[in-house]
Amino acid sequence: MVNETVRRRHSLTYFVVFSIAMALIASGCNTLKGSKAIRPIKEYENMIIGRFDADYVGTANCLSACHEHDRLKQDFDASTMGAQLKQESGLPLVDCESCHGPGSIAIQGLTAEVVKQNSQKGMKTKCDANALINLKLLPAPAQSLICLKCHTANATFNLHNWSASTHSINDVSCFNCHHVHGSPDLKVKPIKTGRMCFECHKATQVEFVLPSHHPLNEGRIFCTDCHDAHGGSANKLLRKETIKETCTQCHPEKRGPFSYEHADVMEDCLTCHSPHGTVNNNLLVAREPFLCLQCHEGHRITSRTGGNTSAESRRAFYSRCTDCHSRIHGTDLPSASGKGRFTQ
Repeated sequence: MVNETVRRRHSLTYFVVFSIAMALIASGCNTLKGSKAIRPIKEYENMIIGRFDADYVGTANCLSACHEHDRLKQDFDASTMGAQLKQESGLPLVDCESCHGPGSIAIQGLTAEVVKQNSQKGMKTKCDANALINLKLLPAPAQSLICLKCHTANATFNLHNWSASTHSINDVSCFNCHHVHGSPDLKVKPIKTGRMCFECHKATQVEFVLPSHHPLNEGRIFCTDCHDAHGGSANKLLRKETIKETCTQCHPEKRGPFSYEHADVMEDCLTCHSPHGTVNNNLLVAREPFLCLQCHEGHRITSRTGGNTSAESRRAFYSRCTDCHSRIHGTDLPSASGKGRFTQ
């Protein structure tokens, strides 16, 4: 009877603990589902959208009152986004206020008479920029959000990966790479990507000046050939899903499949190669034969089969393995011994 009472108490205790645990889990899930703003919503909206007491007046009214931005207007009109100022373009309308917020307060009081008087005095009429969104003072996520308002849905669809990308997580914004008013060409030219990327990736810049390196400094390849700066599902911002897929875009002869493959090496090129540059030939992470000896036992050669048949062979020094095993990435032909030794 006593045992039965103890058993029931234990059962009740287990039930209570289980119920509390489930309640805590459910509460945690509801918390995770909830969405909380980093800053007060009104403050955040004001920071992104601009003054709530201002009205949109259109680019023509902004620029006619403010001649300080004449050069910027010329560059913008010649750009891709400038073409979208025209209703007949059929593209989503983009103008100054799309990024800088409503401009009625910024040009308040700047009548045609004021502009004319300033012009007669040799002065350029300036708007009150403090009434617009100060893009430079925005935190990096907010700067990117200005661009993502349009660019997640149309021209650059791959930007749906941006928020989870390494760059975004490390507070890199669109403004760090793209200069909207810098020139008519808003996209970064591939040949300029190296210099731009090296502003942050100093260690990688050093690798590209080592004796064996991919010819990025020579202008024959570019960072964007392998990496997508806007993010993606692959590691290291790669454009392809795997290292091998990325490398075989330029090295298709290494793709395979082969009858005789080099085991796990065929799946990950980084087992033997460093992608940006090394002090060893062919971007190898270590010199031959030491690279091969990390996985394979060494052998001296005096016969076609690679066997040791004389005292002289035992005194021989190791040389480069690829002097004999020239098809090291894989081959469809057996060796002279009938085994796959990557010799032909």
